[in-house]
Amino acid sequence: MSLPVLIVLHQEHSTPGRIGLALRNRGHALDIRRPRFDDPLPDTLENHAGAVIFGGPQSANDTDEFVRREIDWIAVPIKEKKPFLGVCLGAQMLARQLGARVYQHAEGHAEVGYYPIRPTAAGRQVCEAWPDHVYQWHREGFDLPRDAVMLAEGDSFPVQAFHYGGAAFALQFHMDVTHAMMCRWTTRGHERMTLPNAKPRDAHFEGRLLHDTACKVWLSSFLDHWLKPQASPEPIPAARPQRRAGSRVSTR
Repeated sequence: MSLPVLIVLHQEHSTPGRIGLALRNRGHALDIRRPRFDDPLPDTLENHAGAVIFGGPQSANDTDEFVRREIDWIAVPIKEKKPFLGVCLGAQMLARQLGARVYQHAEGHAEVGYYPIRPTAAGRQVCEAWPDHVYQWHREGFDLPRDAVMLAEGDSFPVQAFHYGGAAFALQFHMDVTHAMMCRWTTRGHERMTLPNAKPRDAHFEGRLLHDTACKVWLSSFLDHWLKPQASPEPIPAARPQRRAGSRVSTR
């Protein structure tokens, strides 16, 4: 039986969306925690297949106790080399855990709607086929952490996806968004669409018609890669003693 996946959400009625559905379809139960409402996070992921921290209205720069607790907790999957995925806010938390800056655009730009991304060569090793546009809902970005590998680039916010240590992944964009989520976000968060560089509401749904199929295909491929057990390092053979001329090697 497959182990459950730990799901971290940040609002009372948030859902894991398409990512949660895809994980369930792969046989994983979802262990949903909301640290904002005092749910604890486990000391180990020994009993989980992996963990996903999703987005939210908070910033990784916030001083709220639960935000700091989540950032610090990310050290657990990193240390244990368990699959970890940060989406939007979760990606920014991973960047902060790894010592990178989380920042607002110098000209106040936001990405709210569909925007182009460009996979790197390393990104194509993770997933061969990437969508050319992805859904965004943020006004902060992050620098590439030291020793992390860039997977996809963007325009206003250059770092769109990276991985670290083989098992930890950050996605600035929302492959989790469903049609219902998009309706809810663009209604309740309508003020976001007035920010510089944000797209109007009708463009969100036009973009979904154009790009959602490719995003759905990519997510399926990505999750298969993400859940794949990490190969253990090959053991280094012990050094064999060198024989000096005329010496005998003991067989005892």
